[in-house]
This record gives sequence, structure tokens and C-alpha cells, in this order.
Amino acid sequence: MSATAKTIAYDTLASGILTLDLVPGADLDEARLCAEYGLSRTPMREVLRQLAGEGYVTLRQNRGAQVSEMSHTSLRAFFMAAPMVYSAILQLAATHRTASQLTALQTAQDVFCNALNGGTAADRALANIQFHRVTGDMADNPYLSPSFNRLLLDHARISMTFYRPGDPAQAENVDLARAQHDAIIAAITDRDAARAGAIAEDHWQLSRHQIEQFVMPGALDVPLGTAV
Repeated sequence: MSATAKTIAYDTLASGILTLDLVPGADLDEARLCAEYGLSRTPMREVLRQLAGEGYVTLRQNRGAQVSEMSHTSLRAFFMAAPMVYSAILQLAATHRTASQLTALQTAQDVFCNALNGGTAADRALANIQFHRVTGDMADNPYLSPSFNRLLLDHARISMTFYRPGDPAQAENVDLARAQHDAIIAAITDRDAARAGAIAEDHWQLSRHQIEQFVMPGALDVPLGTAV
């Protein structure tokens, strides 16, 4: 039961952080979390350490855990690193992918398409991040993986902040994202690393404008990390 409770705690906290149910900078009360998930302090701290290692939370000495911040400084670094890392991941994915991973990627794309058709913004963000996580698994690079996973985390949180389903331009971008996911699958299936890398750069451009607005204080029209 303890292992199951730990898994539930990890999954729920990670999902809540990705979808902004737990906002950047929020304090996490260890005692309350223990009571909520039926865990003692030791396994709860193990969950928090795992989340900290993956960039979801920050562990502060004598002050407990906090949901990782999204400052303008860190997101400028995100903006610089993201296109390079995404491209490298997809090129390696095309080189190293396995048949079972291709099946997992297509399954993730099916879930993503279903989320686009009738899911919430949170469903869409979680399905999108799972699609890209599969490409990270395919890449199988211990140096890139931690950076890629942190990029996916903050990319999801930015998407939740700015996603407005009624915006015609964003609806068009969503349709293009779906088509680009299909193109990514095709390039990886063909083991065409150069094409996969080029598609990664095109895919990045879909959200580049919104991220530029997010990291430039003069362009902000919503508080940092506030879902709309």
C-alpha cells in the first residue's frame, strides 16, 4: 500500500504542478501532504526529493518544499535552450527508436488528438507532454534527458498560462501542432534524423511568440503562472 500511495502522491503532485493547480512558488505543507496521501514523513520526503530532482519543486533548508518558480531570468534561459534541446532530442529519437517506442508514440498522439477534440486545457497539456516524453525516451541520452524534462515542465506551465481556446490564432496553432506531431512520427519511423530535427524547429516556432511575451515583463497581461 505504501508504494501505491507514494505513486499516487507523486503523480498527483506532478500533474498539479504541470497544470498550475499548484502555482509556481507555492509552499507545500509536508504534514498536510502526509495526511492527504496517507504517508509517513519518510516516504513523503522521498516523493518530494524525486520531484525536486526532476525540477518540479525546490527543497529549502528549514523551510520545506516549494513548487519551482518561473522567473523571467529562468525563462529567458529556457527560451535560449529549448530549440536546441528539442532538435537534438528528435534527431537522437530518429536514430535510436525501437518498434515498441514507435507504438507508444502513436498511442500518445491518439491521446493528444482526443484531448484536442474534447478535453480540457489540462488534458491537452498533459497529453502533449506525454507525447514529447516518449521522444525523450527514444533519444536515450543521460545528458540531455534532465534538461529536456525540465523544458517540458515549464513549457506545459507556460501553455496553461496562455492557452485561450476561443482565440482563432491559437486554434489554428493547435491544428498545426497535431499535424507536426504526425510529421514527427513519420520522420522518426523513417529514421530520418535531419528531417526530425527540422520539424522540431518548426514545432518550437508555434509557441515561440507566446514565450517571448511571457519572458518580457512589458508584454505581460496576466500574473506569472496564472491560468486563463
